[in-house]
Amino acid sequence: MARAATTSDAFNAIAEPQRRDILALLRAGERPVTELAQELGISQPRTSKHLRVLREVGLVRVREAGKQRLYGLEAHGLRPVHEWVGGFERFWNESFDRLDTYVQDLKQTQQEE
Repeated sequence: MARAATTSDAFNAIAEPQRRDILALLRAGERPVTELAQELGISQPRTSKHLRVLREVGLVRVREAGKQRLYGLEAHGLRPVHEWVGGFERFWNESFDRLDTYVQDLKQTQQEE
């Protein structure tokens, strides 16, 4: 089975940990590539490559500000990821409910001993 291109969708793009780190940094606001590269401890060309991929899937936007290009988060691009992860909410709620019941039963048993 051929591997999907990293630019095909948000899921493939965020599979790369450094791209997730970039998105996390952009939550605080727009930043130039030089700051992102410095913060991540990776080269500017590598950071630019990651930003290109994130732009192609609609997770990052760029705007000119004087001589700088400022990158910002396009949060609506994460909607497919959010919706997919949200589908597991019921699973986690039921798991936590079962864990809570187990802990309560364990406490009750310990008090009776």
